Amino acid sequence: MPTSSSDYTLGERICKARDIAGLSTAQLARRLGIKTATLHSWESDRSEPRSNKLVLLAGVLNVSPTWLLVGRGTPPVADEQTTTDIDNMRVALDRVQRHAQALADEIAVLQERLNGS
Repeated sequence: MPTSSSDYTLGERICKARDIAGLSTAQLARRLGIKTATLHSWESDRSEPRSNKLVLLAGVLNVSPTWLLVGRGTPPVADEQTTTDIDNMRVALDRVQRHAQALADEIAVLQERLNGS
């Protein structure tokens, strides 16, 4: 049986929504105008946001404040296009890294040949 959003804590729902939004804790904290440590406290359920920050948080994460607080309503949904874009970027990054490594290897060989002359 799948777990419903109401089975999660506020902190877990914040984490889930932040992950789906593709934001790091530092990025989200910056958007909210708070310290990263404050966001970590919220996500680990050591403290809770004040109402004004909760409303701002919900807006940034594109969820309702009610969903954040009690898990009722529409949970955040990962955008398939974003996931595809990220996968494409990872493939391109791997290709560029392999190319950069090949260039670095070629440079090392040339340097050895120059130093050996």
